[in-house]
Amino acid sequence: MMTIARSQHLLAIVLSVALGAVCVFPAGAQEVLPRPEQPFGGKIGRTTKESIKDFPKEVHAPKGAPNVLLIMTDDVGFGASSTFGGPIPTATMDWLAKNGLRYNQFHTTALCSPTRAALLSGRNHHSAATGIIMELGTGFPGYNSLMPKSAGTFAEILKQNGYNTSWYGKNHNVPDWQNSQAGPFDLWPTGLGFEYFYGFIGGDTSQWNPAIFEGTKPVEPPHDAKEYFFDKDMADHTISWIRMQHAVAPGKPFLAYYAPGTAHAPHHAPKDWIAKFKGKFDQGWDNVREETFARQKRMGLIPENAKLTARSAGIPAWDSLDADHKKVFARMMEVYAAALAHADYQMGRILDAIEAQGELDNTLVIYIQGDNGASGEGGMQGLLNEMTVFNAIPEDFKDVLRRMGELGGPTTFNHYPVGWAHAMDTPFQWTKQIASHFGGTRNGLVISWPARIKDAGGIRTQFHHVIDIMPTILEAAGVPAPSSINGVPQKPVEGVSMVYTFDDPNAPSKRTTQYFEMFGNRGIYHDGWAAATTPPIAPWVSIAKPVDVNAYQWELYKVSEDFSEASNLAEREPAKLTELQELFWAEAAKYNVLPIDNSRVERFDVTNRPSLTTGRNKFVYYAGLVRIPEGAAPDLKNKSFQIKSEIVIPKGGAEGMLLTHGGRFSGYGLYLLKGKPVFLYNLAGVARYSVAGKEALKPGRHTILFDFTYDGGGLGKGGNGTLQVDGRTMATGRIERTLGFRLSLDETLDCGEDTGTPVSEDYAAKMPFRFTGELKQVVIELGKSGLSASDEQALEEANKKLAAVRE
Repeated sequence: MMTIARSQHLLAIVLSVALGAVCVFPAGAQEVLPRPEQPFGGKIGRTTKESIKDFPKEVHAPKGAPNVLLIMTDDVGFGASSTFGGPIPTATMDWLAKNGLRYNQFHTTALCSPTRAALLSGRNHHSAATGIIMELGTGFPGYNSLMPKSAGTFAEILKQNGYNTSWYGKNHNVPDWQNSQAGPFDLWPTGLGFEYFYGFIGGDTSQWNPAIFEGTKPVEPPHDAKEYFFDKDMADHTISWIRMQHAVAPGKPFLAYYAPGTAHAPHHAPKDWIAKFKGKFDQGWDNVREETFARQKRMGLIPENAKLTARSAGIPAWDSLDADHKKVFARMMEVYAAALAHADYQMGRILDAIEAQGELDNTLVIYIQGDNGASGEGGMQGLLNEMTVFNAIPEDFKDVLRRMGELGGPTTFNHYPVGWAHAMDTPFQWTKQIASHFGGTRNGLVISWPARIKDAGGIRTQFHHVIDIMPTILEAAGVPAPSSINGVPQKPVEGVSMVYTFDDPNAPSKRTTQYFEMFGNRGIYHDGWAAATTPPIAPWVSIAKPVDVNAYQWELYKVSEDFSEASNLAEREPAKLTELQELFWAEAAKYNVLPIDNSRVERFDVTNRPSLTTGRNKFVYYAGLVRIPEGAAPDLKNKSFQIKSEIVIPKGGAEGMLLTHGGRFSGYGLYLLKGKPVFLYNLAGVARYSVAGKEALKPGRHTILFDFTYDGGGLGKGGNGTLQVDGRTMATGRIERTLGFRLSLDETLDCGEDTGTPVSEDYAAKMPFRFTGELKQVVIELGKSGLSASDEQALEEANKKLAAVRE
């Protein structure tokens, strides 16, 4: 009779053949996960004396399998870190490079969520249904943001092969409508093979007041810890976890995926770290770019014949700026440098902890410096508060100048100007979002494994991609990719292992072809050539007319001889360009890239995706219901609404938050301050509108109602607010302008207290400002939208201002 294990094996092979790939497994390897239940190997008699015990054998990692520490920073270009010739000292990465290998032709996808999905799964981002960030998912196989179970992660494979697994920091791989406490949680880190998660789910978060999850449970950083900083906290948790694994099971290898939100905006850093960089960037971005380029050549990181590409059109020359702009912009770069250097220091603490346990020699460390190129989404002026650009609200440079000293601290959600992003991508053209060119996709990579890599300090020039990390980890661990995981037949792994490069610097690259696509910007690499569409809209351009995806111009580079894509050969080599264009379309069809979509605004529309709020006009909340993300909260934008709260005031009075959404950088709140009712609307920090009663409420039961009547006539318009207590009008007020597009990036809806940052500084010292009376309930009722058909068209046009939106 065929055994269960044998039938599972044959089924997996048959299905694998149907999917177009058959894996060859080494002897003893497990091609179907989880492993089938083991038959009892003992003997059963009538009594224990007549019986023989037999425990099922536990799964153990292959003998000698290394620990794995995978590091990936955020929004860091090829020319930023000192390891790759940049101006920012990254001592930890430098040390790893000295003891390992540097790769100067390693690539990402040009954007956050797509790179992370490709990294985890070893499949191209469209194959992993993540052709775009989570907030822009649409109903096509390559773009629906639901990473398929057929693209299992390296974490799931290692976990089922005897590893302990953990993830720290940024996620941004949970679909937009699944990131609340209602789940489902199968696409959260703990559903993707990671036994432990400590980090944040969205695209960015504050270092001073992060929106942390532990597993699937939201947790708050200590409100009274003045020196709290998330990068340090994250490293502390990583070190504690690694120490625990070693103390309890020293023979069991670990996988730790460490993904700080740094150096994605907001660019935050401790003051003493910012001070280290005072005056270091006064020479400006043009000179920094030239200095970096010269260092890259001296270090042998780029060929001697490499050319420094020209400054992209639209980016001003540093010398054209006045003294005040130079002062502010230099400070913004000082803050960015401090953020990255400080984050790198925390990684050094983790390595020190591993070394103290005697485990560093057999630890495979993979350090990817950035998930895409440097970000130009700060625009020409940089930003004090990103929420302004999300809502098409201009910042006054005078305010930026006045508050320059706050940059990097808890009162800013800041970003540097595009000139610095371009310099951080030296020697390439373009920046993050631009998948067609290496400025968007080329990132520095260091791999260290002292027990295995002997060419310490070597440089590797093979062309590779982020999908190659998964098979590299598996080969290093001695664990092949299975044909089936948890009952689901697996897609073929599309990456290739890089282990072959460890011993042979001159080995021909095993990756000969790689497509790129993001927002309609397309590129294709093949055998030393690269074809690329010319980006019709720069990431830092706020308003532009849409361009037909079929009308893009194409460029051609012989990158085997032209490292930086400086010499466009499209006119000289039309046949080669046509060949590569045709190859792109073949790859696009193969990997779910089609249909090509260059829209941005339209994809922000939540009706493109499932939603927990669609069709609902009434929402009821109770005290303690907190950390509800914007995607699962009622949408108060561009419409009339009412917020009604039932409370009981005890003897002696009460104060505290009743309901809030957002915080210091944008949002609203209904609360009692010294017993007086207040509705506060925070317009991205540019203005705050208060409608407040003048009398403290007396003990007893009360109904507080705030009614907002929207003016209509467009997006982000104003309206009139009325504050009532027990049916009596206590105050009226005018809110001249509202948030038209996005309420918050990382802050949430909270009832009965205020997590994160305060929407008003009036109660900042009292955070989390829990209501001290009895809160029966809060009811939100949404009125009609203030948008007419013409307003909807205005929404589309105005949303063009989000073209530079950060992911």
